[in-house]
Amino acid sequence: MQRFLLVSLALGLALPAFGEELKKLADFQPAAEKANEILTIPDWPQTPIAVQSEIDKAIAKANAALEAIGHQDLSKVTFESTLDALDNIQNEANIAASKAVLIQQTNKEAAMRDAAEKAIKAFQDWAVGVDYREDVYKAVKAFADTKPNLTGEKKLLLGYTLRDYRRAGLTLPPNERALVEKLRKELAQLETDFQSNIVAVKAPVTFTKAELAGVPESLLGLPGLKTGEDSYTLLANVTFHYNTLEQTANKEETRKHFYEVRFNLARDKNVPVLNNILAHRNEIALKLGYKSWDDFQTEIRMAKTGAAAKTFINDLIAGIQPKFDAEVAELRKLKVAKAKDQNAQINIWDWRYFENELKKEKYTVDTEALRVYFPFQQTLDGMFRIYQNIFGLKFTRIEAPQKWVDDLQLYVVSDAASGQPLGLFYLDMFPRDGKFNHFAEFGIIPGKVLPNGKDQRPTVALLCNFPPPGKDKPSLLSHADVETLFHEFGHALHAIVTTAKFERFSGTNVPADFVEAPSQMLQNWVWNKQVLDTFAADYRDPSKKIPAETIAKMKEAKLATVAVNYRRQFAFADIDLTLHDVHPEGQPYDCVAMSNPILEKVFLPIDPKTAFVAYFGHLVGYDGGYYGYAWADAIAADMATVFEKAPQGFLDKTAGMKLRKEIYAPGGSRDIDVSIHNFLGRDRSIQPFLKSLGIKTPAEAKGGPSSESGAGAAKPPKP
Repeated sequence: MQRFLLVSLALGLALPAFGEELKKLADFQPAAEKANEILTIPDWPQTPIAVQSEIDKAIAKANAALEAIGHQDLSKVTFESTLDALDNIQNEANIAASKAVLIQQTNKEAAMRDAAEKAIKAFQDWAVGVDYREDVYKAVKAFADTKPNLTGEKKLLLGYTLRDYRRAGLTLPPNERALVEKLRKELAQLETDFQSNIVAVKAPVTFTKAELAGVPESLLGLPGLKTGEDSYTLLANVTFHYNTLEQTANKEETRKHFYEVRFNLARDKNVPVLNNILAHRNEIALKLGYKSWDDFQTEIRMAKTGAAAKTFINDLIAGIQPKFDAEVAELRKLKVAKAKDQNAQINIWDWRYFENELKKEKYTVDTEALRVYFPFQQTLDGMFRIYQNIFGLKFTRIEAPQKWVDDLQLYVVSDAASGQPLGLFYLDMFPRDGKFNHFAEFGIIPGKVLPNGKDQRPTVALLCNFPPPGKDKPSLLSHADVETLFHEFGHALHAIVTTAKFERFSGTNVPADFVEAPSQMLQNWVWNKQVLDTFAADYRDPSKKIPAETIAKMKEAKLATVAVNYRRQFAFADIDLTLHDVHPEGQPYDCVAMSNPILEKVFLPIDPKTAFVAYFGHLVGYDGGYYGYAWADAIAADMATVFEKAPQGFLDKTAGMKLRKEIYAPGGSRDIDVSIHNFLGRDRSIQPFLKSLGIKTPAEAKGGPSSESGAGAAKPPKP
């Protein structure tokens, strides 16, 4: 079965000088031809009819190719006529689907987004059906029965394909197989509805100036927010609106009201949809012989079982409990003093605000004041310079022939030493109505060696929602925004520098509980003075850098609330695993009743009238896998030690090139543990992660040497 998925010249960057024309893709084609590559800017459909037509044509072409596989002489099957052919079909079909996904998530026209959503549903329905083509399965099985002597990626592709057919139910009796196919098709439609409802929801909330006391002008001064003489309208569905208000609004009533609106977004539509999704997933898992959906999902990940993932998270919840209690107590002191109420408690709508107050009062870190050091373009340029240097790359901005928004940017990535083009990336960085409302890298064209022997280079898009420029000042990022930028661009690099031969293993096509590790590791860069000094400067006076003592205080402040932040993540992971744990067949789900108590128990008191899960987009795509963020964090903390010990620290090119070679380039084309071991030069350890959480093993608590695991400490995340 195949998976059909759905800067400045002064900084030494390859950007055009003022008045200079942007380069074009044609300028890079000679180098691409020399390297035997295909370098492509996608051709984007411009009308709703064209969106559907492109998907229809892709499906028709794929069906013809599938017919050829299914009708061949089974005594003459080869790798090329079966597995390679399927990978080629998957490649072309997924490019069409990926374009539709991007249109649905970015286009300014509602009719285009609606057409893309319809096209995606049609594609998903077809793609599920592909898994159940018995003629194609028989051809693959006939090749496997020849006991071919395969190695490397080819051997891996055969093993994964047979495993995928089993997981789709091809080994079941025909009637049971047909039921699983039907359920999977229905599930795909439901999941698209769930995500579409999240993207579509808009939640304007109007406040008076007094109600917004403490909220900075960096937010309130943005165009369109002042909607009356004494009224400001903020959008609870826009993440930076929500985060900024929750961090800075002095009035608890304001914070709570905004929280209540956000935590009920898409509730009416998505609660019944999610309950239906959970029922479908559970029935599919049971029909396939698994105990639960999380067992089904984790089988192909590093954790291997839902129980292992649950144990990992539970151990972390227990291990971090003492520090979490101490941190919440510290935040409560601030609230008691502010509210003049000895019984005041920290609720879920309070933690961002009092965390921010703690940073300002105890650690003299004003997160809003730090924004002046991170104007968007200056920060982007600085990140580009760093990544170009340590990874041996060159980024060149080129003309985008078709734009879905005016400020869209397009870049070519080349190998700095050889000039060989490696791929392209789009940047769509600011919020707007109807656009994907979080931060993510979206694949468009994957890396792959084509049937003609040419190397198809990847094209990806980064969709973000950073604060837009104000009337008289540039877009100013928070330090957390900078961390997000460094993280998400890591995914783009992971995709672009791939050397995998098959689409199946290209770039970020790695186990889902590892995929975040390389990018999460890159978040360390923005906590390092040496790195920050290369780009972070007051936009009003570039000679002013962030003082060393401020960075030291930022690190202290981070450690002071690290348990609160991680307990929130652990709560989300616990919710996800609980929703997808063992559940009696046919028994209805109540996702809100199942999730709200966990959020309150593991994290902080909530308003029971809210329904966080209705807006928890990770339940599609990271279902049975949200634990992977913490799992990947454990690996990322270990991987970061390679840079920490390198001569040039986080700017060390030797370490950067090793990361590119051993982690990014192979993607999923070999066992991920081999890639990690090659990069580390040893077996991996969970100790750096535990240290970052402030968790001590019993030996450390007694002053002795650390051990691999201890009371309340998670076991090393190994299969």
